[in-house]
Amino acid sequence: MRCSLFVCLIVGAVFNYGAGVDPSNFKTCEQSSFCRRSRKVQSSGSKYALIRGTLNTYTDSVTADLINKENHHQFTLKLEALVGSTFRLQIDEKQPLRPRYRVEHALKGKPETTRIRVEESDELTITVGKSKAVIHGDPFRIDFYEDDVHVVSVNAKNWLYFEHLRQKAQAPAEQAEGGDQAHQQQDQQDNSDMVQPASEPIDDPGAWEENFKSHHDSKPYGPEAVALDFSFPAAEMLFGIPEHADAFQLKSTSGTEPYRLYNLDVFEYIVDSKMALYGSVPVLYAHGPQRTAGVYWQNSAESWVDIYTTESNVVSSLVNFVSGSRKSTPPLAHFISESGIVDAFIMLGPKPMDVFKQYAALTGTHELPQLFALAYHQSRWNYNDERDVTSVSAKFDEYNMPMDTMWLDIEYTDGKRYFTWDKFKFPEPLTMIKNLTELGRHLVVIIDPHIKRDNAYFFHQDCTENGYYVKTREGNDYEGWCWPGSASYPDFFNPVVRDYYASQYSLSKFKTVSKDVMIWNDMNEPSVFNGPEVTAPKDLVHYGNWEHRDVHNLYGHMHLMGTFAGLKQRDPQQRPFILTRAHFAGSQRYAAIWTGDNFADWAHLQHSIKMCLTEAVAGFSFCGADIGGFFGNPDNELLERWYQTAAFLPFFRAHAHIDTKRREPWLFPERTRHVIKNALLKRYSYLPLWYTSFYELEQTGAPVIRPLLAHYPVDKEAFAIDNQLLVQQRLLVRPVMQQGVSKVDVYFPAIDDKKNGDYWYDADTYQRQERVGYESIPVTDDKIPVFQRGGSIVPKKERQRRSSTLMLNDPYTLVICLDRQGKAAGTLFIDDEKSYAYRTGESIYVSYEFANNQLTNRFIGKPHFKSDAWIERIVIAGLGYAPIDATITANGITQKLEIEQRSNGAIVVRKPAVKMNVDFALKLNAA
Repeated sequence: MRCSLFVCLIVGAVFNYGAGVDPSNFKTCEQSSFCRRSRKVQSSGSKYALIRGTLNTYTDSVTADLINKENHHQFTLKLEALVGSTFRLQIDEKQPLRPRYRVEHALKGKPETTRIRVEESDELTITVGKSKAVIHGDPFRIDFYEDDVHVVSVNAKNWLYFEHLRQKAQAPAEQAEGGDQAHQQQDQQDNSDMVQPASEPIDDPGAWEENFKSHHDSKPYGPEAVALDFSFPAAEMLFGIPEHADAFQLKSTSGTEPYRLYNLDVFEYIVDSKMALYGSVPVLYAHGPQRTAGVYWQNSAESWVDIYTTESNVVSSLVNFVSGSRKSTPPLAHFISESGIVDAFIMLGPKPMDVFKQYAALTGTHELPQLFALAYHQSRWNYNDERDVTSVSAKFDEYNMPMDTMWLDIEYTDGKRYFTWDKFKFPEPLTMIKNLTELGRHLVVIIDPHIKRDNAYFFHQDCTENGYYVKTREGNDYEGWCWPGSASYPDFFNPVVRDYYASQYSLSKFKTVSKDVMIWNDMNEPSVFNGPEVTAPKDLVHYGNWEHRDVHNLYGHMHLMGTFAGLKQRDPQQRPFILTRAHFAGSQRYAAIWTGDNFADWAHLQHSIKMCLTEAVAGFSFCGADIGGFFGNPDNELLERWYQTAAFLPFFRAHAHIDTKRREPWLFPERTRHVIKNALLKRYSYLPLWYTSFYELEQTGAPVIRPLLAHYPVDKEAFAIDNQLLVQQRLLVRPVMQQGVSKVDVYFPAIDDKKNGDYWYDADTYQRQERVGYESIPVTDDKIPVFQRGGSIVPKKERQRRSSTLMLNDPYTLVICLDRQGKAAGTLFIDDEKSYAYRTGESIYVSYEFANNQLTNRFIGKPHFKSDAWIERIVIAGLGYAPIDATITANGITQKLEIEQRSNGAIVVRKPAVKMNVDFALKLNAA
């Protein structure tokens, strides 16, 4: 490993290279005082009530005061109705000693509200269309209904817990101290006009200061946790709250650790674990056969989530059985955060795709990426020099394998100084970049947020002189350790700092790159090798006088905002591509993600699907995992299966640790090279589908990859399946993720409770599966189960090129698989694959429909984009008869087309030769 001796010693001690993560380096709930306290509420019960006479009604919301009946502290409540069957609940202190943090920048904008109707009796009922919220006063509870079905309850268990800010009771010895007390006293002077609540001690040794290993957290403002429970009466399972290396369906935490949301640099993470990882997206979904609902808990502080499912409520189930009740205890989630306010969005569905879109309406979607970003990426830590980069690119051509993007990790820089190059290894970076670009390829370079503390380094000089770094509580620049050695961290919460950082991407400053070079933001949790839990101390201070504890999970998000702004300023016409490791709700508007420091074993391969499915429903469709594992050396079979799996995840990149063996495809035996090449070609053939899917994600919020329950919500067997995925509703993919198997079980889901199902066609042979349930499907070294749904039309491009950028004008193949009624439909999006011109109409968006033996197209909007591409062939499976020929009518001209009959029953209409922006009708002619 290439680092200074001191950094190597720190990193080795923290991470224990080669042995996997040591969980003892990271906190448990019991070691986290606010989690410990908040969890105790589950046994004691909190007592909150609305204060009568404080209700105010507005056109789109209601407000009222809440009181904690035990200590008489008061809070404000606001329930707001949003467009799209969504409510927003906010609870804050009425007169806090200092303002409490409210998350900024996660939402895509101010949510659009809608008019409400209010009825007041013993309860308060707020109605919006088919949605309804019923507020109960004492004890406080809110029940949410959709179509008169009870789908969500807030505080049904009375676990609301809100630690109001208070003054610390000082012992005489403490009164003479400065430090924390001075910090707190100054803050109290700033709020001297507010009513000061009586000091209330908390019987917890970690309430006012806390130690973990050798690290001390001063907690100058004392205890300030918030917690709330959500139950889901219409649901049977819960999913969401990434990022965890765990199953798609959330497990009960009864008697175990809660799921943790705290962005951390976890090295070679454990699978089947609730440990925190690099991202925190606090959105949870509850699903049952008839209803789906969701909760987005908008809080950027460290958070824990307890999950209680039907299976975990054994005692309640027994009681219900004895009493004759068939209703089991509904699934329950308990959100616990260290600071901030209660800010929860309740999304009422009613179907899975509805609630995914409701969340997307709040936090936004991925922009349509450039096409190259959806193709294959080749990376490792690190490609050694310009010659190495050029050689790897050339080898892909030599072995006739497509590849779009080369990546450079931290070793390309001059001593880990970002926005610089190592002049010995990369003396002519612009020439190297130009050579790649001329081949239709791209380069991505890494820019991390840790800044080397070197007085000769311009970035450090500027940040020091202008006060741009995150500060200690004493007001000094914070200094931690990361790859450069001693490092400090820009305070991206300061808009001036973000602007400064964005300006560094200007070609007038970063002169050794071109506008086509894209960016990888890593280590932005932030990673601090000598910090508590390998991250920044919580009592650091950010812009606005907010503590790091308030905003920790947002730090990477703010880093992304600066990077995205920099790339947009560098070239306003070109869509940026950014990859990030740390992420929060809304980060999908700026970047793709990957699953981090995985390992070369079968379990990590299996979890790549589980993790990316969970991220996709939480807004992050653009997800992938390091092919082959970041750590370790995969054997041939594992690498082959990993390429085949990764070819059906949205982000498709090979990457590996600096200490691993080189694993470019041509370094393996011929059989393995053949398997990898076929996986690459399969991916490139489906690029039109991936590209269309991302366009439709931007337009509608519908995830690109989806769990089976997204489209088969009544099939209980499908709920927890996380070794299969859907690409939109067009492909069903069941990767081979077990060693040495010759067949795998594939589940074909039911569309209704009568066990009716779709037709599914093998994507290679067009053999049809008609039954619902598990089917044992043979696999070979070179084949995994991929099925196209009957009733769908999939666009493909089947001519091989060295990169996707050279495929722009290549012809299309339409693959039509018919449903039980002999019908099919699908869409295709076409533009220049690079710029924002599509947003002003420079595109073709077309819907294809097959019915009554005829294929027609319909343009959605006017087709303003000039494309030289055309339809090369049309494949139709499931006809049930053999047509003799076809006729096509376009531009007022009708002509006959030949039909090729396949032995599998499919037919191929050859060379329709119609341009993509032309209306046409193609009719099959029977004998």
